[in-house]
Amino acid sequence: MKQHIERRIFDLETLVQKRKDMQALDQQSGHSCLKVSSKSSPASVAGAIAGMVKDGVPVEMQAVGAGAVNQAVKAIAISRGFLSPVGIEVACIPSFADIIIDGEYRTAIHFSIRAQYLRGTTETGEGDFVAIGD
Repeated sequence: MKQHIERRIFDLETLVQKRKDMQALDQQSGHSCLKVSSKSSPASVAGAIAGMVKDGVPVEMQAVGAGAVNQAVKAIAISRGFLSPVGIEVACIPSFADIIIDGEYRTAIHFSIRAQYLRGTTETGEGDFVAIGD
C-alpha cells in the first residue's frame, strides 16, 4: 500500500512539473493554448483560429469533455470557411493530454492546427499546398 501511495505522489509531482514546463515554454514562445469549453461560441473560437493563422501564430487548442470537444471541432470547421477563400487550408492533429483541474487528473483532447497555403490556385481549385507551422 505504501508503494502505491508513493507511486501516486511521484506521478502527481511529475505531472505538475510537466505542466510547469509547458507553461514556461508557452510564455517563452509567446503563444498559448486556446481553452475551449462546452459553452464556447464556435464562431468566436473560429475567428480566433483564423486570426492566429493569418498572423502566423501557432494554434493549439485544448478541450475537456464531449461538449467542449464538439465545440472545438465545429470551430475548426468554421475557421476553414473563413480561411479557404483566401487560399489557406487548415488541418487538425488531435492528441490526448493529461492535465490537472482543481487537483484532479483529467484527460483533455489537444488539437494542433496546421495551416497550408494554397499556391497556384486555378479555376478548378487545384493547386500545390505549402505546409507551414512545423
